[in-house]
This record gives sequence, C-alpha cells and structure tokens, in this order.
Amino acid sequence: MKSFTAGKNEEGVRLSRFVQNVTKDFPTSLLYKSFRNKRIKVNGKKATPETRLQKGDLIELYINDEFFPANPAVKKSLSPKKTPLPEVIEEDSNLVFLYKPTHRLCHSDRTGDLSLVEQLHYYLYQKQEYLPRNETTFSPAICNRLDRGTEGLVIAAKNYASLRDMNNIIRDDLIRKEYFAITCGVPPQGRHTAWLKHHEKNNKVEIRSTFAEGFKEIITDISVEKVQAPFALCRIGLVTGRTHQIRAHLAFLNAPVLGDIKYGSKKMNEKTQKRTQELCAVHLSFKDIPKDNSLHYLSGKKIELQSPAILQRFAELAAIHSSVEKTASNIF
Repeated sequence: MKSFTAGKNEEGVRLSRFVQNVTKDFPTSLLYKSFRNKRIKVNGKKATPETRLQKGDLIELYINDEFFPANPAVKKSLSPKKTPLPEVIEEDSNLVFLYKPTHRLCHSDRTGDLSLVEQLHYYLYQKQEYLPRNETTFSPAICNRLDRGTEGLVIAAKNYASLRDMNNIIRDDLIRKEYFAITCGVPPQGRHTAWLKHHEKNNKVEIRSTFAEGFKEIITDISVEKVQAPFALCRIGLVTGRTHQIRAHLAFLNAPVLGDIKYGSKKMNEKTQKRTQELCAVHLSFKDIPKDNSLHYLSGKKIELQSPAILQRFAELAAIHSSVEKTASNIF
C-alpha cells in the first residue's frame, strides 16, 4: 500500500487523474477495477474516479508495487544559477505572462535544449513560490504554446486551479490573441476563412478554400499596418487557433511570413538572409469570463508586449529597401 497526502495543488483534482499521475504503466481497466474493489480510498473510505480531492485528504492505494516507479526520482532543489531567468511581462499570484524568444522551446523535448517551462520553474523556485519537494504531482505549467520559431507572449500558471481555469478560458475561446508578422507581399485585409488539415508525417498543414473531409475551419483577421514593398507589417488576429494557422494561411493568401522555412518564400528568405520567421505574439485580451472561474478577475484585461523587436526589424528592412531603390534610381 502507498499513501499520499493531497496538497494545495491537488485540491479539485479528480482522484482517477491523481492515481494515474503517481503510478506508472497502470492499465486503465485495472485502475477502474481497483475502484470497484475498494482498493483506492480517501480518508479511509471508498472513493470513486470522479471524487475531487481536498487539501489534506489522505489517499491510500492498495495497488501492486510493480505499478509504482521502482526508483521514484527525488525532487531536488532547483538552482537559478543553472539557467537564465525568463523575461516577465506581468505577474500576479496565479499567473505569469512571459516573453518567449525565437528558437526557445515552450516544453522540453528530446533535443535537451533549454525550455521556457524550465526557466519558469527556476524563476518561481528563486521566489520560493515553487518548492518541488513539497509537490506530489503538480508543477507550474505553460498554458498556451508558441512554435519554436515564433516569439512573444506566453501564459504560465503557478498553481493547479489556475492551470485548470486558464485551460477552460482557452477552450471556450474567451481570449483573443494578436500577432505582428512581416510578410513577403501585401495580404488582403479583413477576415479570411479557409480549411486546414494537419499532416503529422511531415508536420505541415494543407489549406483549402472549401471544406473537404478531414479539414477544419480556420478564421484569421488581417490588418495591414505598414507597407514597404515588397514587405508589409501586418497585425494578425486569431479567431481560431490551429496548428501553423497564421503562417500557412498567409502563404495561402500569397503573402508568406518572411523567414518562414516551411511555408515561406525561399527567394526572399535568401535575399534577406532570414532564417527565422518574422512572427511575434504581441497582444492578449480577455473576454467576459464566468464568475465561477477563479480567473474571472481577468475579464476585460489586456496584456501587450511593449516595443516588440519585430517593429525595429521591419524599420530596418524598410530602410535597406529604400536605400536600394534610391541607388537604383540614381543609376538610371
């Protein structure tokens, strides 16, 4: 028998999820059989998979040792000296709004490269707001993901309740996200609807103008802010949020994102020597959030990245192009 005590970040967690988090390779069928056979108890009493935990609850699991990690990793103290701290844009007791630079992963992967979530953990550990040794299952998490090559605003949750409720906000489309993009060519302004299908084999998406089997609707708002031919600085609003939506939709509209290796213009990327997509998440605005959501206080709130570097990069591109045009006109 293994026993655990629910902490603050287990409060409200479904018991079945808790059990899955503390076990390893535990078949779902056996999980539910254990519930039926009263082998999973809370405070000494039979519990159901739907039971919501409360802080201080004693969870007893009468489950074979083979389903628990043989050598459970001891959570060690984190040292902020091991990694650079993230750039914090805004913060409260529940959430941190971070800036993710280009080429930084949101989450760790097999490359072993530094991730934003690791930086988040170091930052909160330094503030003594996250002490791994005190947590059974929870660790601070990123709520919205940006592609590795995209920079900009990312939302992170400090506790389980905030993570759960921010995920509900995102799921219910109660947050609007806006980006700046530098495009090759000038896209048509307005709201654009198309259909997208993600091909996992090559991690690319296909866009069509009409519905087809397996395709999902995408809606993208485009406002052209400045033009310096052959480039445009655009503000992009996501009505839907599909994989690679902005990059693929702009390419479909014959105005691909500059520096985009996957969907962009190889000719313009080579000409400008850009190998990083010029796309930055610059603005988050929250709609009316239900009062039963712990993050209701965010209703109407706006988070904006001040003076994003993409504006300076567009100005530099415009200056270079102007200089080239002036030189050409003098020659002829």
